[in-house]
Amino acid sequence: MQRVCLALPTMRPCATTIADLAEEAAYAVANFDVEVHLLVLDTTDAAGFAENAGAVAALAPTPGVVVHHLGEARQREFLGRVAERSGAADPALLLDLMLPQAVAYGACTNRLFLAAAALGCTSVHQRNDDADFQTLDGRKVFPIHHELLSLGRPAGEAAAGVTRSELDPADADKPVVLVGGSFIGELSVDVSEIRELDPAVYHDVVSLWAPPLWSEEERNAVVEASFTGAGTEPFTADDSVLGVPDIWHVDMCNIALDHRVYELLPLLPSTETIGSDYFLSHVVLDSGLPGVVHNRHIVNYYTPERRTGPGFVAYQLRFVKFLLSMLYLYPVYGEMMDLGGDLLDDRHGLRVEPILDSVRRSTHWDRSRNEHCLDVLDRSYRKLGGKYAELADVVAGRRQQLLDEAQQDVERWAVLIEAWAALVAAARAEGLAAGGETAR
Repeated sequence: MQRVCLALPTMRPCATTIADLAEEAAYAVANFDVEVHLLVLDTTDAAGFAENAGAVAALAPTPGVVVHHLGEARQREFLGRVAERSGAADPALLLDLMLPQAVAYGACTNRLFLAAAALGCTSVHQRNDDADFQTLDGRKVFPIHHELLSLGRPAGEAAAGVTRSELDPADADKPVVLVGGSFIGELSVDVSEIRELDPAVYHDVVSLWAPPLWSEEERNAVVEASFTGAGTEPFTADDSVLGVPDIWHVDMCNIALDHRVYELLPLLPSTETIGSDYFLSHVVLDSGLPGVVHNRHIVNYYTPERRTGPGFVAYQLRFVKFLLSMLYLYPVYGEMMDLGGDLLDDRHGLRVEPILDSVRRSTHWDRSRNEHCLDVLDRSYRKLGGKYAELADVVAGRRQQLLDEAQQDVERWAVLIEAWAALVAAARAEGLAAGGETAR
């Protein structure tokens, strides 16, 4: 029986989401030959953790579903043992990369990967705490349906379970390593207010994340499509496509990855940086490994704290750091595209070394593009006025810090990539104890 990890990282109370994921887990064991480990990695404060623990305790027992609710202290204990066991020269640094004091989307997902390895799972199926499932005829539409139909199977076999196949016959023996969908509802990045205030400013800001060599026409297209997911049309019937995955229609709130990807490469552990958890999608695309993209999109919504006061500034700074991270990521993406199938060995396994070499080289790129990025943001935010002018003051005051952090994040990522195989092996050997699953 296959063991899979249905994972929810959270830093806020989310009792409804926990209950929804328990329903998805129950659906999975009822329809597939799997054991589902429902893993909630929780970094809320004491009150929030207690609320989530109450939601976990209220779940009805389901044969084949094992629930793990790990608070920050339990995560730190587990990761500390793993870092020590890995034999790393500086286990404290690895622990900080895995569980920093600040918000870190990539690091959070990396923790899911190590926990899944410790649980003996062959795949991770990730959801978000600020999303709902769609419904059809009164029933929730679960993405895990498509994920378990295809993930991990040879692509030639998986073709029988999709609506249509665009698979190159030469790829039939390669495993399906990614299955994902997108979202409907609000933009995935909370910048819609900028568009409402001034569409021209929105264009200037969002176009900053386009590759530097793109034409103006291509930049306009990326601005139009950015952060929109699958739009607003609700689910009516299944549609799934096998082949080279369209990663621009796959979001980390609605994705499943095979262990043959995430056990080889970690995500960028940047702190306070949105979008730092998408690197593996690019790896799958550029290497030519097959994927399935489906239309069981989730419903995205915003949590209120990101739009007022300190929450607004904190969230928008994460967007700024996202834009700055592109200086270092695009060279890596470009080199992976050039390598293409050479990223794989003769058994269709990912080769880590060329990617690690590319990450190391990217840390030496000239910062002038990021200087320009901050100049554009400063002008744009001041033009909007109000709280955005105040944001411009904050960004200006942290200018050198932001530039330094964007580079240091990638330098630290290289360290983590180098240590990753040993960390995964240590996690697998360490295991994740079945007792005390709701102990914070």
